[in-house]
Amino acid sequence: MSQAAPINTQPSSPALSGAVPLIGRILLAAIFLISGLGKIMEPTASMGYISSVGLPLPQVALAIGIAVEVIGGLMLIAGYRTRTVAAIFVVYCLATAAFFHSNFADQNQLIHFLKNVAMTGGMLQIVAFGGGRLSVDARRA
Repeated sequence: MSQAAPINTQPSSPALSGAVPLIGRILLAAIFLISGLGKIMEPTASMGYISSVGLPLPQVALAIGIAVEVIGGLMLIAGYRTRTVAAIFVVYCLATAAFFHSNFADQNQLIHFLKNVAMTGGMLQIVAFGGGRLSVDARRA
């Protein structure tokens, strides 16, 4: 019985270990930063939406949402504690999908649910492979 060759998980070029992960982190973080800033600009509307799905303590939920989206988004871009931040986003994306986008009879909600699931996949890649060469984490190592 022959053994399978080990899978090479190392990037094949400096761009794949540097610029590509950085661009990926920026693109993933953008939606969270925009959403978090929107919550800051329109807190009453955000709390109304939170209340409309039956979650208790909308002020607390809003504060958590802003902190995760803005602070987490900035940390993700910087590549600071990247795997931990990405793991938090995994939980956050799945929770927001379940609480806010679970009405699959509404195609818009289904698309938002699937968007959250896709972002979860991207965050899981970061959990697995880290922030790349152009990150605060890499400079600290």
